[in-house]
Order: sequence, then C-alpha cells, then structure tokens
Amino acid sequence: MIELYDTGAYLIDGVEIVPDDEEASAKLRQKIGREVSCEEARKGTITYLILSGHNSGDEKNLKIRFDSLTSHDITYVGIIQTARASGMERFPMPFVMTNCHNSLCAVGGTINEDDHMFALSAAKKYGGIYVPPHLAVIHSYNREKMAGCGKMILGSDSHTRYGALGTLAVGEGGGELAKQLIGRTYDIPYPDVVAILLTGKPRKGVGPHDVALSIIAAVFDKGYVKNKVMEFVGDGVANLFVDYRNGIDVMTTETACWSSIWKTDDKICEYLKMRGREEDYKELAPNAVAYYEGVVRVNLSEIEPCIAMPFHPSHVYAIREFQKNAADILAQVEEDGIKAVGIPGLDFRLQHKFRNGGFFVDQAVVAGCSGGIFENIVAAADILDGLYGASIGNGAFTMSVYPDSQPTYAELIKNGVVMKLMSAGVVMRSAFCGPCFGAGDTPANGEFSIRHTTRNFPNREGSKPGEGQIAFVALMDARSIAATAAHRGRLTAADELNVSYSVPKFFFDRRIYDKRVYNGVGKPEPDALLTLGPNIKDWPQIPSLADDLLLKVVCYITDPVTTTDELLPSGETSSYRSNPLRLAEFTLSRKDPAYLARAKAVHRLEERRAKGLNPTDDAELAKVYEKIGAMPVYASINPMRVGIGSTIYAHKPGDGSAREQAASCQRLLGTSANLAREYATKRYRSNLINWGVVPFLVEDEISFKLDDYLFLPEIKKAIAESSGSIKAYVVGNRISEIRLSVGELTDIERRILIDGCLINYYKNS
Repeated sequence: MIELYDTGAYLIDGVEIVPDDEEASAKLRQKIGREVSCEEARKGTITYLILSGHNSGDEKNLKIRFDSLTSHDITYVGIIQTARASGMERFPMPFVMTNCHNSLCAVGGTINEDDHMFALSAAKKYGGIYVPPHLAVIHSYNREKMAGCGKMILGSDSHTRYGALGTLAVGEGGGELAKQLIGRTYDIPYPDVVAILLTGKPRKGVGPHDVALSIIAAVFDKGYVKNKVMEFVGDGVANLFVDYRNGIDVMTTETACWSSIWKTDDKICEYLKMRGREEDYKELAPNAVAYYEGVVRVNLSEIEPCIAMPFHPSHVYAIREFQKNAADILAQVEEDGIKAVGIPGLDFRLQHKFRNGGFFVDQAVVAGCSGGIFENIVAAADILDGLYGASIGNGAFTMSVYPDSQPTYAELIKNGVVMKLMSAGVVMRSAFCGPCFGAGDTPANGEFSIRHTTRNFPNREGSKPGEGQIAFVALMDARSIAATAAHRGRLTAADELNVSYSVPKFFFDRRIYDKRVYNGVGKPEPDALLTLGPNIKDWPQIPSLADDLLLKVVCYITDPVTTTDELLPSGETSSYRSNPLRLAEFTLSRKDPAYLARAKAVHRLEERRAKGLNPTDDAELAKVYEKIGAMPVYASINPMRVGIGSTIYAHKPGDGSAREQAASCQRLLGTSANLAREYATKRYRSNLINWGVVPFLVEDEISFKLDDYLFLPEIKKAIAESSGSIKAYVVGNRISEIRLSVGELTDIERRILIDGCLINYYKNS
C-alpha cells in the first residue's frame, strides 16, 4: 500500500524510480544513455524550479520573497503590530486577512469583532485584502483567489498548503510574515525533497482523508519528511479530482513536512479557469530526470477507509481492522491517552462505546479546509440520500457540515445537496474553522466525535483534563462519516455500502466575493486610521540577552511529543490573542497549571535585578550564587550582571499549529529558553528565535530536574560566535557540567536572539 525507500532516488520521466544505490549509474545509462549526478538531477524537481524563482540567496542558503501572505483573525493583529513597530508603512505584497477562527464572536464581549474592524482598517491603510466573517475559511479563499502554478504563499496558519494548485505554500509563525511585510527575506537552508509517487486509483468509498491519514501514519513517527518538501508525482495524480488533491495536500502539515507541491495538469487548468484565473496556470512536472532525497510510493488502489484515533492524526487504523480488533485497539488507545493527557484518575474509558457488536460514536463533523470541500460534501449527501432517505435519528448522535466557503455553499444549494443533508437530520453551518481547534461543535464530556477536520490533539475540542473534562476526537473521511451517520453513530466504512456517487460540475460565482471582499492591493491609504479596540495592545518591551544567564526549570515534560495546543491551549484563548499579556495567562494552563506561578516568580526576580536590586536578597538565589561562586573560575561572579529567566524542558516540543503565541507568551512571562532533545517543527523553533527564546538542544544525558537552576556563562558570546557546543552548569544539590547547543543559526537569527526579539532587532538595525 505505502512503501518508504531507504535511500534517495532518481525519478525517470516522472514515473519510474531508480534507487540511489551501487547499481544506479548503470541503470541510468541504460535508461537515458548517460550518467547524471545528484547535484544536476536535484535541479529537475518542481520544487527547485519554484524556489530558484523566488530566491535572492545562493543555492544552499535561500532568501525567499513570497508572492502573497495570508493570515486569520487570531494571528493578523499580532503580525501587523509587530510590523508596525518594525517600521512598516504599507503592505509590499498582497496580504489576505480572513476571519474564520473567531467569527462567532462568542467570547469576550466586543473584542473579536473589534479585531475584524482592525483588519478592515489595516487593509485600507496598508493596501490589503479583507475577507469578512463566514465568507470563507482561510485556505479555501486562497485556493480560489490567490494560488497559482509556480507561486509561493506564506501564511500564519500551519495548514497553509496549496501544493495541488502548483503553489509552494508555507505555514509559519507571525514573525516570518512580519519580516516579509518590512521587505526582509525568509531565510532557510535548501530543503530536502521527497517524492510522493502516486499510482493506481482510489476505490469507491475511499476519500482524500483516507489517503492523507495513511501517508501520515507511514511517515510521521519516522520523521521521514520532517522539514522537507513533499512532491506529489506519478500516474496516480491524474486519477484524482482537484478537490480530492486539495484534501490530501492540506493534511501534509501533519507529517511535519515544510511544504508540498504537485505536478499539474488540465484539471488544474480547468479549476483556475472556472475561477477566472486561467493565466495562473502552467504545467509543472519534474524534468526527464529528477533526484529526490526519499520516495514514498503510494498505491491508491490499496488504500482503505481509515480512522485516526485520539490523540494524533498518525494513530491510524483501517476501519475494517478496528472493527475486527476493537477491544485490543481501544485498550491501547486508553493506555496511550492516559499517558498523553497525564492526569491521574481521569475517567478515560472508551471500551463501553463498543456494544452490540459495533462501536458507537456520539458526534460527527465535516468542516474546514480539509473536510468542507465541495466534493466531500456531495459524497456525504450521496450516501445519506442513497440509503433510501437515511436519518441520523433524534437521539444523542449529531452531525454538522460546514462548507468551506460561500461559493461552495451556493453550489451545494443549487445542486440540491443541502436539502439531501438537511432532510437526513444534518445541521448546515457557515464557513468556520472552529471545529478544527475547539471552538465549534464542542462535544460533551466523555463523548467520541468523528471529524473530517485537520487535528485531534489532546487539549482541543473543549477538553480540559485538569478540570476533569475530556472529549475524544477521531479523524475520518466525510464518506465514512456519512456512512456512520446513516447508521446513527455505528462506526461504518463507506466502502461497506453500495452507493452511486454523483460528480456535479462546480460553477464558481465570483460575485459572492466581488460584492463583499475589500481588495485594497496597490491602493494603500496612508492617512486612514487603524481601528483599535480596547483589547488590542502593543507588544510590551522585551529585554536583550544578558552576557550570562541563570535559568530556572519551571516546567518539565517527558511526553514523546508536546503540541502547541499544550503549550498554549486553543479554543477560548483565541479571543485574547490581540492582548499579549492577558493571553500569556493561559500558557501551559492545561498541561502544567503550576507553570504560570513558577514562571512569574522567576520573572519578578529578574524585574528586581533590572531595577538595581541585588538578586542575592532572595534566599534561594543566594544559595545558588553561593554554589556558583564556589567554583574558582566564577568566584568573583557579579549577580547584578547575570540575567535571570525561566526555562521549560520538553522532549520534542512544537508539533502542530504555527501560532507564534506558543513562544511569545512564554517570553512575556520571563521564559528565556527552551530545552529539548529536538524540536517537532521548524516553525516552532523559528517562533522561539523570533521572540528571543533560545532554542537549546540537550546533547548530554539529562541531569537536571524541575526547580533546578542552569548557569550559562558567556551565553551571549557563545551565540554570537557560533559556538557549536555551549557549556552550562546544573545547580541542583551539587554543581554538574552539561553541554547544550542551539543547532544551525543564520547570522540574522543570532542577532535576533542577542537583541532579545525580532522587534528589537529591527529597531536596532
């Protein structure tokens, strides 16, 4: 079904793989009549074509300028505030601001709509694009109006993926968008590229989520495509409709890849032509010979309907396998879930949902950039309508569908799809991302929800384990969700049913956007005033890095992976993302509620030092400095010149969202560094750097624990001089030396860390 190659490989004519082994040269001579070096063949990928067209650096160290930017209403305020503080006077490129996360305006009084009015005023003042609430989710608008073959788009949402439309799109923290807004480049080493070779054709009842989840399951734990580009090629691409490709593509984020790109064809041309953008099409395909650092071979014909069990999109089982071995699988899910949540005594029982020979779920949702796509919703309606007027029933089971845009909704109405769904008992809603991050259709405590959305992490969908609340979310394709709904919650794979699927033609009505979207690109109004609601606050002053640093470990997480949802919960917190200090109060609130008080206590010590008060007046610090001073080389250490900060340790932090606040909130509470074995994503590490949080890697055996101090002498010098290994001392019951590193840093990243944050860097330069 899915095969991962152990080596790099050459791709011949876009379909045939030649592994990079001792026989590669002979095979290449046989097939193309000559040898080809890896270096030459690397330039044969679609990725190289696009990156080289946007790069002002050298071939190994890219400096990229994007064609457009995009953000939504829990990130654009912070981005614009950062750019304003850094000297921005106008948007130098199209900047799309959608309102699809806080569009319900349900929490915090006026503050969410205040953010929307801020975005509209910013679009007028700086020359941007404002998409009103409920009109489209961020990625659907960008697919419909902004993506094009050979383009690059940078977004502040982690699922910024438009590869199926020939666009290399990247999801990053807000700091990277702010850099683009003030004319700076996005700097990154040239990424490895992995071919995703598609063959065959999906079976009836198998949808894009089934394909995406199967790929995620195959590559995530191995880190096979981490921080790389996934390039979709092969004969199987032609067997997929454009919506189907988009549905797979948007989920590549969950593999931890950096970006994705697909070969294009006449179907993409038709998609763009329908939307009045035929000029944005061009054929993209690998050269006759292209080299990839890895290959994932996917036989679409063998993919089965799947379910990704709590609490990660990689926890995938074929529904057939799950039904056969439900007791064993549920026991494993319970065991893994208790470890992931980490709350002793939490009622974490799922096996009682297996009864009368079937597993029964409580809720179903199809929504957002992955689920709310036209073809997914049509297929769901075909299933419910095709089963002779199926009904989801009037019991506890519910189902909601959120079309991804108003143009999609309009077509669903015209084609009679909406009536098919509503007559079965499905509730239709507007374009909204809430079900993806815990602000829409939140389940009841203990309920099991199946969703065609992007994620199913812990601490989402209303779960607050520390308060005894837990909901279970599994990911499934809309087709199997509809099959399950037709059986009133009994888990059912779509390929178990004999259903005739329709393929209605989509007609895009541009008037829906023309009459409501404000497009000020190229027409900034410098004299226009920004609309600033009372919750919209500027970033507080952040200090620069001290010469020496004393860190206290205030949070210690041993989970295999720590998500950004655990670092900063989603859901109700999103309403306060325009107010940095208020938002910071939520940091680690569900994963480690004690972090906030510990971090604040350390921060107060630094604030006292900054005011000229001797840190050794604190009894605990006095003992720490007594131990440090006992080392002859530091006998004359001056505590007044040593910065004091807190730090958190997590084995592998940063999986998931691109939200920069997972880093900035730590910084505002005085957290000066993270300690980790590795970082789950490039974007989280970049967020740490942009907010002046040093992303340390722990090289040695971990010899520190919660409440220990780490002393880092001459840390500023070590970062400035590109020190590979950084000396630190654990100040616990005894002094012990350990080695840390910061990995590869660009010269600009070093300067940002030394200056204390991105805003300071721009002010200083």
